Amino acid sequence: MPSGRSPVGQVTRGTTGTNRLRRVDRWIARHPVLRRTTDPLVVDLGYGASGVTALELHARLARARPDVEVLGLEIDPARVARATAQLREVRAGGTAFAPEAHVSFALGGFEVPVAQGRRPAVIRAMNVLRQYDESDVAAAWRRMAARLAMGGLLVEGTCDELGRITTWIAVDAEAVPRSLTLSLRLTGLERPSVAAERLPKALIHRNVPGEPVHAFLQALDAEWERASAVSPFGPVHRWQTALSALQASGWPLVARSRWRLGEVTVPWEAVAPAS
Repeated sequence: MPSGRSPVGQVTRGTTGTNRLRRVDRWIARHPVLRRTTDPLVVDLGYGASGVTALELHARLARARPDVEVLGLEIDPARVARATAQLREVRAGGTAFAPEAHVSFALGGFEVPVAQGRRPAVIRAMNVLRQYDESDVAAAWRRMAARLAMGGLLVEGTCDELGRITTWIAVDAEAVPRSLTLSLRLTGLERPSVAAERLPKALIHRNVPGEPVHAFLQALDAEWERASAVSPFGPVHRWQTALSALQASGWPLVARSRWRLGEVTVPWEAVAPAS
């Protein structure tokens, strides 16, 4: 790891909650990048006030890749110290996490310092850009993506405090955004556009008339409302009915097999800012 350099970025609020990132974790676990890489190193960038999200990430990914390794990075030395203390408890067998879990913690920010010149297959950066300006996003993506392994994946997004509303953008190793995913808790969902308040920084200020992401959310709400007729069959059936209708209307939805999880993914071109 480079020495004598200050981590790049700003200290986040540090909000951390158990199971908060479960939706994005299970998406990463199924992603071809993780399953095909020869070096399954995953970085949890900006894990917050507790190292629990990195430990949970490892536990979930290990079901798909038992040899996965997770490195948690934070720019606040106190948070690194706290996570390291938590890891000692894990190693001692005093938690629900596997004592031998391949997890470590270090000081770092958008520069993504990794020892021995290794390059992560995946960087998960959740809730780290919320306090930045929209104009800062592209540079942050470029800096993080430059550290990825060839063909690697940057997952950058936002979620609510309980992890019931989660959104993320998949960015490739050339810092090109490829898709937007919304993942919602369907039970009790009034309308899908509740995700608007948790859109990634690149889109959150674009939910206004004339912008593609606004049109997408409006269309999703409309189909959700029309699908209310099938509500007696449960929220998952209603969601799948709404998405089928949305797709039939021309929206290029992908990953149909994941609709049952409350997810919907669209290519970036369908929701990218108009200007």
